Amino acid sequence: MTRLGRGARGPAGKIRPHHQRKPRVKPHTGTRTGTKPKAEPPTLDRTTLGHRLRTARKRFGWTLAQLAERSGVSITTISRAERGQLALGYENFTALGRALEMDMNAMFASTGVKPAKLDGPVVTRAGKGVVYRGLSIAYEFLGTTAAGKQMSPIVGTVHARRIQGPEDFVRHAGEEFAYVLSGEIDVHFDNGEVVRLARGDSLYFDSRLGHAYVSVSRQLARIVGMTIGESGHMQSAREAPALKAPRKTAPAKKTAARGNGSR
Repeated sequence: MTRLGRGARGPAGKIRPHHQRKPRVKPHTGTRTGTKPKAEPPTLDRTTLGHRLRTARKRFGWTLAQLAERSGVSITTISRAERGQLALGYENFTALGRALEMDMNAMFASTGVKPAKLDGPVVTRAGKGVVYRGLSIAYEFLGTTAAGKQMSPIVGTVHARRIQGPEDFVRHAGEEFAYVLSGEIDVHFDNGEVVRLARGDSLYFDSRLGHAYVSVSRQLARIVGMTIGESGHMQSAREAPALKAPRKTAPAKKTAARGNGSR
């Protein structure tokens, strides 16, 4: 009698064909035996970002205090960020970028890549965006080789699980869009409103309103996000006085013509 190897028989004692057997999975990586792990996307570490911020500040000849005054970001936060000791949230790194006149793409471009003017289509292959792990979201920046583009698209993994305090709310000029790829999120606003979004749901809002993203699903939620700065047209529309309805004028009173009494 021929002996069958281990795992060859199914639950009913039948021989399971080779193509139906479950492949073994490596417990420490989660990948199948004999398969190559996926290449990790390029990551911008805190030290590299800190060096870029410090270089830009020195180019202007500013002290930490001067940059803090111009950006609204505290001296302590800037100092720790420059030394690579602190992950910056979206509000802080956009504020520093504006003050230092740094293009978002130059700030988060891959090491050794210098963004160029947008003069043709820019392709970002799957998993090839530049990843920066912020305070509540791991941002994968897309299209970072295009300098000066109006939109800032990202794929984000929301790793925040709760709101710790008022400091978690982000505010910045412009408008924001978010589309949920997987999982579920709560978007908290500082006016007390909370919006629950599931896979396929999207949200568009004025990003000057304080907001914070939180994953509420078992797995961390992934989103596609887009921000756009406030243009001149947007600012004009916001600052323009409300149009008032024209005032109704009373009909003119008829007055008797003065004369010699003849009609």
